[in-house]
Order: sequence, then structure tokens, then C-alpha cells
Amino acid sequence: MKSIVDGYFKLLKFLMFVCMIGMVCLVFSNVVMRYAFNSGLAVAEEVARFLFVWMTFIGATVALREHAHLGVDTLLRRLPPLGRRAMILLGHGLMLYTCWLITVGSWEQTQINLSVPAPASNLSMGSLYGIGVLFGVSAAAILLYEAFCVAFGRTGDHELVMVASNDAAEEIEHLQRKQEH
Repeated sequence: MKSIVDGYFKLLKFLMFVCMIGMVCLVFSNVVMRYAFNSGLAVAEEVARFLFVWMTFIGATVALREHAHLGVDTLLRRLPPLGRRAMILLGHGLMLYTCWLITVGSWEQTQINLSVPAPASNLSMGSLYGIGVLFGVSAAAILLYEAFCVAFGRTGDHELVMVASNDAAEEIEHLQRKQEH
């Protein structure tokens, strides 16, 4: 199962790469056409915008799995392990509710806009909203798995702060501990 999940996230990272390359090529070609030929491609702007939206949602999914989002853990670090578990479960519950709202809303918008063509590219506008469904379902799966691990003790007490730490925060914490002794 782990290899399937790892493969899925490798695919998402590859799709982010493809979106970025596509955006760079489209925008660069449009810039060259504007300066060299005094014309541009309206399709390039629109497709680049679609790719940007997709890349953003895919990147948010990958960042959620890697705990790379910004977070404030000041209060969480001061709680005992049981309090940390309770707060993490509460936070995951709120995020799951948000994922449900995003998924349902994106699904409805996808269905409404499936037959609506984009102005320049004639791509389905439903494809723009469809990424919200992919994000909502993927994020909910990540959050459910993490909540399960926290609730049933599969996450160690040292792993209960689910923010990717940086060296500066660890250094400050180390200095504070030194001062206390």
C-alpha cells in the first residue's frame, strides 16, 4: 500500500513539474511574440492560468503530506502529549470539514461548468474546477490517515507537532532549555 501512495505522490510531483514547464513555455512564447511580432496568443494566457491553478492545488496536496505548510505550534509544544493529541484531532476534524466543503463545492461547479467553454481555448471550464475535487479527496485521505495514527497511538509523542520545523526554531528552543538549567 505504501508503494501505491508513494507512486501517487510521485505522479503528483511530476504533474506539478509538467504544469510549471507548460506555464514557462506558454508565457515565454507569448512574451517573445509580443516583442518580436507585436502580437500574442490569448490561448497561452488562458492555458497558463489553468496550469497555475492546477499546480497550486497539486502543490498544496503534496505539501500537506510532507507537513510543509506554515503553522504556529507555540501552544501545541507547551501542551502535554494527551492535550497535543486532542488539539491535533480537533484541527484535523476542522480540516476534514473544509475538505468536504471544497470537494462538494468543486464537484458542483465542475458539473455546472462542464459544458461551458473557456473564452480563448475552448477548454471545458469544468476542468478548472475539477482540481478542487482531486485536492479535496486527496487531502481528506491524508488527514484521515494522520488522524487515525494520532488517535490510536501510532504517532510517537515527539511527532505530535505536525509542522515542518526549521533550524532557527530548534535553536531557539535549545537555547531556552539551556537558560532554564
